[in-house]
Amino acid sequence: MVYDVIIIGAGPAGLNAAIYAARYKLNALVIAKEIGGAITGAHNVENWIGEKSIPGMQLIENFKDHVKSFGIEIKTEEVQDIKKQDNIFKINNNYEAKTIILALGTCPRHLDVKGEKEFLGKGTSYCATCDAAFFRNKKVAVVGGANSAAMAALLLAQFADKVFIIYRKEKLRSDPAVSEKVYTNEKIEVITNTNITEIKGDKFVTGVELDSGKYLDLDGVFIEIGSVPSCAIAKLAGAKLDERECIIVDQAQKTNIDGVFAAGDITTNSNNLRQVITAAAEGAVAAESAYRFLKH
Repeated sequence: MVYDVIIIGAGPAGLNAAIYAARYKLNALVIAKEIGGAITGAHNVENWIGEKSIPGMQLIENFKDHVKSFGIEIKTEEVQDIKKQDNIFKINNNYEAKTIILALGTCPRHLDVKGEKEFLGKGTSYCATCDAAFFRNKKVAVVGGANSAAMAALLLAQFADKVFIIYRKEKLRSDPAVSEKVYTNEKIEVITNTNITEIKGDKFVTGVELDSGKYLDLDGVFIEIGSVPSCAIAKLAGAKLDERECIIVDQAQKTNIDGVFAAGDITTNSNNLRQVITAAAEGAVAAESAYRFLKH
């Protein structure tokens, strides 16, 4: 079978692209290593219109159910090969499509300090939603100053006895409403103008060295310093990237390759605002553009 469109990625961008592809009556398939993307790590999403507050995992489940209601199949499989032959894209030598939508998302940015890799899963984590419950009555730190770090700290404060936010700049840059919750939470202490230089421990994390010369006793470190594009598949497809390794797209989410579109956090259109709502919107535009490409 040759699909009209294969969507690679199953976060908000990819799943919404699938919904719009179905609305345009395109024969579509979604392929992703895992379903959900970065939003699954969000304790609560408070800026998705129509939902005052909803867990990230629940929001993705809603998206997935919506996609499946159109009869679109979601295959959990890692894409390792893309080839174009006679205007048909071949993926993993198993699937063929006339067009492709790359909705690859991002992966966590690393601190790149001593001890980070050694203690991953042993007190160091990139996902507060996944691991917060393991730190009940413990002392933890969150590294970062944007919304993801602030929300992680608020979640951890429901379990841990003490939560530090360690941020390299002078003040948090999370949304004012979120920052207010942080500063008024008696369990949370914000340490600014400070960096971690080393994560220390024995079998598990026991603390961190700070560039201020101080040592902080801790049971866990949660790294929330942003993300980097998952660009390996984009390079494989031949899509042009900018200096940040985001896929270069126009307003219609078109890449430099005929028949290849991109959507979500991995694109240059998302550089100013990477949110679930903008990713979903780009997915809708990409699907509409694929439809027009096929039609004309």
